[in-house]
Amino acid sequence: MLLQRFFVDYLRQQRAVSSSTVAAYGDTFKLLLAFAEKEIRKIPTDLALADLDQR
Repeated sequence: MLLQRFFVDYLRQQRAVSSSTVAAYGDTFKLLLAFAEKEIRKIPTDLALADLDQR
């Protein structure tokens, strides 16, 4: 829900970015969350920023 609001409200409405930019951000987040789930072994809803450190 939080990411969806970021994409719809902030990027599209406030920053007026293109749909291609929104799609690229979405793809990046999908990759990040899949990587984190595999490497950190936490589902996306259980992730915290502290989990995403340098390794």
